[in-house]
Amino acid sequence: MKKVFIFLGPPGCGKGTQTDVLSKDLKIPHIDTGSLLRENIKNQTEFGKIAKGFIDKGQLVPIDVVQSVINERISREDCRNGYILDGFPRSVEQADALKKMWENSPFKFNKEDKIAVYFDIPTDVLVERLVNRRSCPKCGKIYNLVSSAPKNEGVCDICNEALIQRKDDTKETAVLRFETYNKETKPLLDYYKNEGLLVQINANQGIDAVYSELKNAIND
Repeated sequence: MKKVFIFLGPPGCGKGTQTDVLSKDLKIPHIDTGSLLRENIKNQTEFGKIAKGFIDKGQLVPIDVVQSVINERISREDCRNGYILDGFPRSVEQADALKKMWENSPFKFNKEDKIAVYFDIPTDVLVERLVNRRSCPKCGKIYNLVSSAPKNEGVCDICNEALIQRKDDTKETAVLRFETYNKETKPLLDYYKNEGLLVQINANQGIDAVYSELKNAIND
């Protein structure tokens, strides 16, 4: 299967979990903006050095730098048969920029090779998920104390590291993040609907049920 995926949805909707599974299943790369920036910083690339300068000052990385990093990544050989974008685009402006990247890409994908997947879930469920979310600082695995707790309380199943709660995983911060999402990112739903690329799935289910619905949407 040759496919480019754009995963859309508010913080805590489960995109990351589904991306990891789908990436392994289809053997295509998962391109996560945050991880990609960290990779560039670690490797001290030109864009990584620029990004680090802003991050060290507590500032957001300029969108043109983010777009350049994304463009370089989707031009690598392992993206020839597709990839999953998680965290980009975040706005209609970025979606337009992605279109231009596709036009100039060494790998050509037809319209039927592209799909934007929206993970739909109620806000109150998301708030509960985020408040109960814990993550491993070493391997990055994410847990939920209610729905997917670690085998041993407070410890990562994979590397035995003590789990942490992100500073922004509070009820107050979660609500603010959803407001930002609705203002800046939700217009992408209309954008990709008009492009004929949008499918919507019910993310308020168990992990296996969500993945089953995702695979059905892909194969339709």
